[in-house]
Amino acid sequence: MSADTTVRLSRPSAAVARVTLCRPDVRNAFNDEIITALTQAFRALDADDTVRVVVLAAEGPAFCAGADLHWMRRMADYTRAQNLDDAAGLAQMLRSIAGCRKPTIARVQGDAYAGGVGLVAACDLAVAVDTAQFCLSEVKLGLVPATIGPYVVRAMGPRAAQRYMLTAERFDATTAQRTGLLHEVAPAEALDAAVQALVDALLAASPQALATGKRLLHEITGAPLDAALIARTVEFIADARASDDGREGVQAFLGKRRPRWQA
Repeated sequence: MSADTTVRLSRPSAAVARVTLCRPDVRNAFNDEIITALTQAFRALDADDTVRVVVLAAEGPAFCAGADLHWMRRMADYTRAQNLDDAAGLAQMLRSIAGCRKPTIARVQGDAYAGGVGLVAACDLAVAVDTAQFCLSEVKLGLVPATIGPYVVRAMGPRAAQRYMLTAERFDATTAQRTGLLHEVAPAEALDAAVQALVDALLAASPQALATGKRLLHEITGAPLDAALIARTVEFIADARASDDGREGVQAFLGKRRPRWQA
């Protein structure tokens, strides 16, 4: 796949794509270029039927330090209209990650601050090195973690998000796992093995079911447990049973063979 000065796309295997942040000299901080590149990368991977899993990674000692200082200096002179346009770009980038039909895994090899925490939260699964530190630091700058907020609250839950969004305290990988931001924590030498274990588990599942499962999770998260929600879940399972992968999976199970997506 093509290379970019800020974001590199690669294919570790036929069904797995890796998106790597490539600005280690500035701790992979955001600017206009990296926001555009990430948005384009995830939209392209979402449309690529050969891709079944996407890993978001980074080069250098930090995963992502949030906003680039030069970008922040420019924003200080923006009008409200310019700020709205700029923030919309960041919001679309996060949505392109969270809305990707393919399951996404954040491979967090170092610290994640501010918008970097948003990147982690926007991915479906997250694995971090045990020395990684996290911080929602915006309020110290007179700002708020607004565009990343919906993803952080969904990942950490409202109570934990309240603490760390309001206090801007740093917290470690163990705390991040306890609050739900991370799914796995591993020493540096075991990080890739932990990521690969999740990749293997996802590749064993039906691509159609994973895409539908992501939509199901989006719809039921936070929804009231009422008749409308129950009816929607009935539709989901009925449609899944009638789908190509649903029929294939059941037939493979009954026939004691591998389904075609595992062949």
